[in-house]
Amino acid sequence: MEAEAAKYIGAGLATIALTGVGLGIGNIFGSYISGSLRNPAAAPKVFANVLLGFALTEAVALFALVIAFLILFG
Repeated sequence: MEAEAAKYIGAGLATIALTGVGLGIGNIFGSYISGSLRNPAAAPKVFANVLLGFALTEAVALFALVIAFLILFG
């Protein structure tokens, strides 16, 4: 196998984490919507935690993309 092909395979494997990130973000907002429909009075109180969870989950996606770019261009 050539080195260029191995780089593409490694970058593709590094982006597998994006699947988990998509599932995690969907889970976060789905649970928030479900909970806010059950208890609308508590929805504004937990929204900051929802945004924090979204930001931390999205950070994993950014780290995966950085690793993929380092593999490709590093």
